[in-house]
Amino acid sequence: MSLNTPAESAARLSGALQLDEALAFPRIAIESVEPQLEGGRFAAKAIEGEARTVTAVIFADGHDKLAGQVLWRLVEDPEWQRVPLEFLGNDHWQASFVPPRVGRVVFAVEAWWDLYGSYCYELSKKHGAGVPIKLELQEGELLLRQALEQAPAALVDELQALLTRLEETQSIDERVALLLAPETVAAVTRVEAHPHRVRSPLYPLDVERKLAEFASWYELFPRSAANDGKRHGTFRDVIARLPDIQAMGFDVLYFPPIHPIGRTHRKGPNNSLKAGPDDPGSPYAIGSAEGGHEAIHPQLGSREDFQALVQAAREHGLEIALDFAIQCSPDHPWLAQHPGWFSWRPDGSIRHAENPPKKYEDIVNVDFYARDAQPDLWLALRDVVKGWVEQGVTLFRVDNPHTKPLPFWEWLIADIRAAHPEVIFLAEAFTRPAVMARLGKVGFTQSYTYFTWRNTKEELAQYFTELNQPPLCDCYRPNFFVNTPDINPFPLHGQGRAAFLIRAALATMGSGLWGMYSGFEICESAPVPGKEEYLDSEKYQLRQRDYRAPGNIVSEIAQLNRIRRANPALQTHLGLQVYNAWNDNILYFGKRTADRSNFILIAISLDPHNAQEAHFELPLWELGLPEDAATHGEDLMNGHTWTWHGKTQWMRIEPWHQPFGIWRIRAAT
Repeated sequence: MSLNTPAESAARLSGALQLDEALAFPRIAIESVEPQLEGGRFAAKAIEGEARTVTAVIFADGHDKLAGQVLWRLVEDPEWQRVPLEFLGNDHWQASFVPPRVGRVVFAVEAWWDLYGSYCYELSKKHGAGVPIKLELQEGELLLRQALEQAPAALVDELQALLTRLEETQSIDERVALLLAPETVAAVTRVEAHPHRVRSPLYPLDVERKLAEFASWYELFPRSAANDGKRHGTFRDVIARLPDIQAMGFDVLYFPPIHPIGRTHRKGPNNSLKAGPDDPGSPYAIGSAEGGHEAIHPQLGSREDFQALVQAAREHGLEIALDFAIQCSPDHPWLAQHPGWFSWRPDGSIRHAENPPKKYEDIVNVDFYARDAQPDLWLALRDVVKGWVEQGVTLFRVDNPHTKPLPFWEWLIADIRAAHPEVIFLAEAFTRPAVMARLGKVGFTQSYTYFTWRNTKEELAQYFTELNQPPLCDCYRPNFFVNTPDINPFPLHGQGRAAFLIRAALATMGSGLWGMYSGFEICESAPVPGKEEYLDSEKYQLRQRDYRAPGNIVSEIAQLNRIRRANPALQTHLGLQVYNAWNDNILYFGKRTADRSNFILIAISLDPHNAQEAHFELPLWELGLPEDAATHGEDLMNGHTWTWHGKTQWMRIEPWHQPFGIWRIRAAT
């Protein structure tokens, strides 16, 4: 029997209840199944090769014992896999399974009355209390005989041998021991009927590759790769930078749009409305006579050059991510070819993108629900993504997805991943929490976050904790970008090298996913006065940088990424717990694997200028250790080791040396 039968649903809706309806209701309740999103409407997230734990609350009337299992399978596989549920107490149960490959998995929770388990519980309880158990022993023999009658051929000999031993055993204690023996319980359980069996609805899991959960993103503008501030960079120039990017430990190289840039209303330096003849314009004003979203800006190189870059990146352990920005310049070929895909004003002029009082006259938006846009516009955009996947692109950072229809994303992502399940979609969405979560539910692999604007200890602790709890932990993978071409965070303005190290430590340790826009490694922070924007922004002009300039943090970034690769606890945002450090300027938290075999403690001073001190607690209770235990500590930035004694310790962080500590902890031997 399944939960939520038609009879049960009808009775619940009407408020009336007939006897025959009540008799059809399940006697066992399965509630609070996790992971699940909106009753299975959307798929929770999982990673291939990593255990996914299913939990549920299961109970029934009375004191009889229950048993259960998780059934799971890849959707294309006809046979169910079964994992027994483990009873945790207080009606809570759990089981784990490992999705073997990328794709869609479905699972359900099944429970039933455990007749032999209930019998064993009562027998053990009565025998221990010295109560006469003659009838109970007869009941046990009867249960074994019933199991033998129902057993498949493969189990007949085993059950017959157990029954023969029971008949030949005279000692009450020995008969009790045989009836309670694990091998007896296992044999009977395999053939026992499952009275009052009930099964939950099916719940889906979207299983992705490890890069969906653990990756370090590096963003650069290929047009600045020539690095002289005057000559337009090319894909070949980017290839020359690959060794340095690889050496810093990045595995995703992300480009803003690489398409032809329109001329009409082209923006000049610092977002000025007038561009000179040699100004490159904003790459987000996509499309010109040379082509649209499927084309490459001619000054960057040819399609063969792009393919050479993709191949060279792979040889350096890097995958290419492209920006998918659904917007057009007024010169985009689609305006002439498909005017019905756009919104027009009553005077016949095109409706430009706006964010009052700002008006982006170099950009126009498509209208997804225009009469002439369905389905042709949707298919054309799908084909754009498909075309770049065929060129070797495996990740897409999607610009402002929250301003486009959610049904479009649900369809497009499912369509692309049905043929190319390796493809990853990153949502660049800074909007309301419910909308950001929904983007994860409809298929986005990961998302930009509020991390950029979480700066105090209280804000960071609350946000890190929230990301580890349902429903966000099941639908939302946070990618902690420390900066972007659009966001030059206030905490970095004029605060010096330590401020950049603080944000790098928070991002790399707080999540398995983090990102950095070029210039961060040389502590670039000159702002437009009073704004979270870069002065002389690369969005509107070419930039020249000395990536080895004095004061750079290149080596620290490389070490942070090495630490992440060496410690499984740091390869996800999950498994994070905030601990006590008695100083409001020090955020202190732990990241640990489920079995506690890899346990990392992180202490970060949020003050880039002054030394900070604090007493703090070692989480000995999580390691099963007493409060006076000795533990071994290792500083993962420099390799120093020591022994801590007891739970309460003391730290001092000096930002001019290093504004954080990263320590691996284990029980002293």
